[in-house]
Amino acid sequence: MDRRNFLKMLSIGAMSFFLSGCGLTAAADEENLPKKNISGGKKMKIVVINSSPHSEKESTSKFLVQKFIEGAKSKGHEIFIFDAANEKINPCRGCNHCGMDGDCVFNDAITEKLMPKMLEADLLVLVTPLYYFGMSAQLKTIVDRFYSRTTKLNGKKSIFMATAWNSADWTMEVLQKHYETLMRYMNWEDVGQVWAVGCGYRQAVENSEFGDVAFKIGANL
Repeated sequence: MDRRNFLKMLSIGAMSFFLSGCGLTAAADEENLPKKNISGGKKMKIVVINSSPHSEKESTSKFLVQKFIEGAKSKGHEIFIFDAANEKINPCRGCNHCGMDGDCVFNDAITEKLMPKMLEADLLVLVTPLYYFGMSAQLKTIVDRFYSRTTKLNGKKSIFMATAWNSADWTMEVLQKHYETLMRYMNWEDVGQVWAVGCGYRQAVENSEFGDVAFKIGANL
């Protein structure tokens, strides 16, 4: 029996608690919906960085991505998705080869595929499962590599979406602070957040209100 199925069976008795927690927090997340006409009625270039190592059918965070994209495409926005968990990427070495405004020493998928799209994007969407109360290693690798184009990535619009098994009120606290600090440093404008607590497996997030929140964020751009 794999870990995901084991955890699913283990939680049967608490399932209704997690699902009700999902719904209550989703309602609170309505406050994080962007104001209408963020795009000014123009087609936006949107980069979605998806960092879950699980499949499209199993991943809780990828479900949020699917719903967000449905909403954004309904308004005609252009979407580029980068699969951080399955692309060949390397962590920043702190070598300063890039000088904070040049090519990284690694000629990998970040350099070749992702960075050119991020530089021309109007909106960056960071998506992660919660791992030990922080973002996944895959997403952190991408964030660290922002260093090579720090100035040129400043001033973007941003969205953050995360899913977690835990449903305590402090579950997302550290990750939220990390995102807030990143926005402050990069001078980003936040236009939406989804903090999907109590959603440790696909059925839980599908039965919650978080998918609707993600869709509305995309549709309200």
